Amino acid sequence: MPLRDRARWALAVLLPVAILIAPAVWNGFPLLQWDTGGYLARWYEGTLVPSRAVVYGLMLRAGVPFGFWPVLLVQAVLTVWVAALMLRAHGLGGRPWLVLGIVAVLSVLTTLPWLTAILLTDIFCGLGVLALYLVLFRPGTLTRGQRAALIVLIAVAAATHSATIAVLVAVLAGAGLLWLLDSRRMPARRLGHGLIALILGAIMTLAANYAVAKRVAWTPGGFSIAFGRMLQDGIVKKYLDAHCPDSKLRLCAVKDQIPQDADTWFWGSDLFDSMGRFAGLGKEMETIALGSLVEYPALQLKTAAIATLRQLVNVRTGEGVLDDLWHTRIIIEQYTPRHLVDMRAAHQQRGELSFATLNGLHYPVALLSMALLPLLIVMAWRQRIPADLGELAACCMVALLANAFVCGALSNPHDRYGARMVWLAAFAATIVLVRLYERHKAPLPAESRGILPA
Repeated sequence: MPLRDRARWALAVLLPVAILIAPAVWNGFPLLQWDTGGYLARWYEGTLVPSRAVVYGLMLRAGVPFGFWPVLLVQAVLTVWVAALMLRAHGLGGRPWLVLGIVAVLSVLTTLPWLTAILLTDIFCGLGVLALYLVLFRPGTLTRGQRAALIVLIAVAAATHSATIAVLVAVLAGAGLLWLLDSRRMPARRLGHGLIALILGAIMTLAANYAVAKRVAWTPGGFSIAFGRMLQDGIVKKYLDAHCPDSKLRLCAVKDQIPQDADTWFWGSDLFDSMGRFAGLGKEMETIALGSLVEYPALQLKTAAIATLRQLVNVRTGEGVLDDLWHTRIIIEQYTPRHLVDMRAAHQQRGELSFATLNGLHYPVALLSMALLPLLIVMAWRQRIPADLGELAACCMVALLANAFVCGALSNPHDRYGARMVWLAAFAATIVLVRLYERHKAPLPAESRGILPA
């Protein structure tokens, strides 16, 4: 490659990386969220806590000597790399400035840079979905090394959060259904590559948990987290009213004092703390969650469906990126005190960060992008747009629906959970728009119009 072309590609990589970490650069410190402290503490405390993956905690620990900035750089570089592979997979490769342009557009219109510039696992959910899509649907556009690297990225993404691995399993299941319908379009060996990636992610999770906590165990959560959604929907109160008094249920004695908000119960309740938190109440919350599933199936289906729909449209940028993150502040003060001064001096901690204006743009763009996905699928089915674009839209829609169910019905609807995924819809819509524009300029190669060979 000529020196001039190398320089162009280098600039076209550096600039989007800079854009993706720009919010943190402006802030003067990596953006933080309530959960950040929980991830960071895993290495230092040597314990497992619900929904705080050790794998990401180890990534944060590795970034401590340099103020966590390497973590943001890794997140941004991976995002640019996956975006470039996605463009090449859809006939738009070889144009360095196009990568820059699309990253810039997504950074203005979506929550993307607020995911890459924060110390949180959320960016890996979307990257994991795109990496799995490339391995399953566009392997012919990848080198062997790229495919292996994407499998590792899928595994790391799966290991960063149990909800992420659930979404990736849903995408793989969708590809499995396609294999049952038409094995030519989805050969079994592609499913095998996806399955290997998820198995590797599970092994990473268990290995990291053992390295830190010295026991083979999955990251806690499960029914305790589902208990929160049932609590908020009134199902827990209904169950306790029907079963109390019961000497086996400690919550019977305080059933009228339990907050009806899941976040308050888990993260702001002295009662929950006094009863041992997850370690002390985990088994009991599991018993109540399972018992209410058996006794109130119709109510569970109704409330789960409502929670899923709520989660689907809860996609605003910036939830939980607050100025008063006392738990994260305590963790940094206790374990990485050298960064406390920089953290306190950041715009976020001084209360100078607001997402109201951003969401005036991001929220309608997110809803519009999601609404376009089924339309793109229908257009591809009617051969109005190339088949590969329909597959991309279908993959994104499956991922968004799975995410809405996992985070809404099995946990509790939050804007943060939706925002971490909805940028995929905008990315897919952007690729379609560029492809349609390109189609008017010149015909695309034959392999970009249909299913690529494995």
